Amino acid sequence: MPQVPELTPTEFLDRWPRGADDPGVVLLDIREPVELDTASVAGAQHIRMGELPARLGELNRSQPMVIMCHSGARSLRVAAFLLEQGFEHVFNLRGGIDAWSLEVDTKVPRY
Repeated sequence: MPQVPELTPTEFLDRWPRGADDPGVVLLDIREPVELDTASVAGAQHIRMGELPARLGELNRSQPMVIMCHSGARSLRVAAFLLEQGFEHVFNLRGGIDAWSLEVDTKVPRY
């Protein structure tokens, strides 16, 4: 598995102050629909982990991309997969949406 760089939610916002709405980055949420119904980050792009291999063509290989799940474990695997597929600037969101809720936006429900 390739070495995947990681960012905390705070580090993500330090780099891209407009968050998921920043045109310079894609925040890719790979969680399941039931998880999205519980908690989500406005502006994030959603592609389920299981659908990602078939939908790679929807993603820009040269644009920075931060992958997010609930805790950071699934997104780490997806980020490694994307690096193996030739994507250039891929990061894992360490701690996932749970860390986002704790560090950035307490209105995002924890589950």
